[in-house]
Amino acid sequence: MTFFNSETTWFLDVYILLILGYAILIMSSYLILAYLSTKALRSYLKKNSFVDYEVLLTSEFAPKLSLIAPAYNEGFTIEENVKSLLSLNYNNYQVIVVNDGSKDNSMEILINTYNLVLTELKYDSKIETKKVRGIYISQNAAFKKLIVVDKENGGKADALNVGLNIAQNPYVVCIDVDCILDKDSLLKLAKPFLESHGKRIIATGGVVRIANQCVIRNGRLVEVHIPDVMLPRIQVLEYLRAFLLGRMAWGRLDGLLLISGAFGAFDKEIALLSGGYDTKTVGEDMELVVRMRRYMVENKLPYSVSYIPDPLCWTEAPEDFKIFKKQRSRWMRGTIETLTIHKKMFLNPKYKLLGIVSIPYWTFFEFLAPAIEFIGLLITLIFIFFGFINWHFFLLLVLFVYTFAVFFSVIALFSEEYTYHKYPKQADFFKLLLAAFIEPLYFHPLTVYAALVGYKEKVMGTKGWGEMTRKGFTKKE
Repeated sequence: MTFFNSETTWFLDVYILLILGYAILIMSSYLILAYLSTKALRSYLKKNSFVDYEVLLTSEFAPKLSLIAPAYNEGFTIEENVKSLLSLNYNNYQVIVVNDGSKDNSMEILINTYNLVLTELKYDSKIETKKVRGIYISQNAAFKKLIVVDKENGGKADALNVGLNIAQNPYVVCIDVDCILDKDSLLKLAKPFLESHGKRIIATGGVVRIANQCVIRNGRLVEVHIPDVMLPRIQVLEYLRAFLLGRMAWGRLDGLLLISGAFGAFDKEIALLSGGYDTKTVGEDMELVVRMRRYMVENKLPYSVSYIPDPLCWTEAPEDFKIFKKQRSRWMRGTIETLTIHKKMFLNPKYKLLGIVSIPYWTFFEFLAPAIEFIGLLITLIFIFFGFINWHFFLLLVLFVYTFAVFFSVIALFSEEYTYHKYPKQADFFKLLLAAFIEPLYFHPLTVYAALVGYKEKVMGTKGWGEMTRKGFTKKE
């Protein structure tokens, strides 16, 4: 079969080779990461099958943790979420909820539900933040772990910095207040800090799952269901790929650049020495991890960033494309900002694996991928229109990419089935399997479009997060 017409010129040959080379390179990297993730996952499950977390629960050596939960207009879910945070299986921890100038009734709900009163607790601003209006504690002894801070609006990063300033314990766990945590999440998240040998663990994170359509009762996840709406359902599959087949491998290589802002633990001292969260970026979670790692390397301090595959945190995913677009365009802006701030690390052997592998990977396969895909598709269609490329070749290429995308999603789905099996119903498995076939045609173009919007917003100088309206968790009885 002849793929190209006689008019094909040398630059067209080069273009075809570049597109095919990029596709093969990115697919190969996915397969390598999946292989490493599978090995790491098996090793973790085998190692932890005999762990008794109850010992850690009663141990005097259990790390003391401060949970920091920024809240902005979270009135729909804040009562349930704070209940969840206060009822975790862990002894040495406090909960700091930072109300970031909410415009809804979040603060009123907190005051009434938890019997809060203003306290004279001194605010020590190690990191400069927006003005703190007041610090509240509960008059109810049942909520003695709870501290609520009311402050002027300054964004999520500023709210997290307020939490860092107030935190009284050596380790901080930064979470989204809309998340529901597994009851043993802190026990599992604290374990890597105890297991470090020679190297200081500066951060650790776990798997985040989608809670849409799940049953939440008294701040607890009691039943897991697959979302009825296709957009969040596909995000379930996306999160399985990202966490089980992606971050697990980067954790094994110790090249992880991102601890999810939804749920991650940090060494408070190193976070403060690194300057806390950057309020000028919307990708504050990724940027802090990169900056903490950079600080340790530049000061020649042995360290590691840990990752555990346990599904510890459940969060609400966007069900509306408008909200989804805002979320993903913000993620792209955050990626661009982090890579720009730390461009010195790119291909710099001083930073070892980070500079040689992790930063370049994020640059070529996370930051540039949507642009390369869009421009490549546009140029290819133009060449087809003018007869420079045979359309049969284009269809074969599309079929190849589609097949690989479905295959990779199926690998993630079976990885979940043979490990944590959080979706026990056979019907749920087939719903996710169907989603794997639909995703490349429906969901992937949406993510590329949202990323392109992120490029545009960055060029136009767009700041801030934008309104992220939530529906609240579905509570089936």
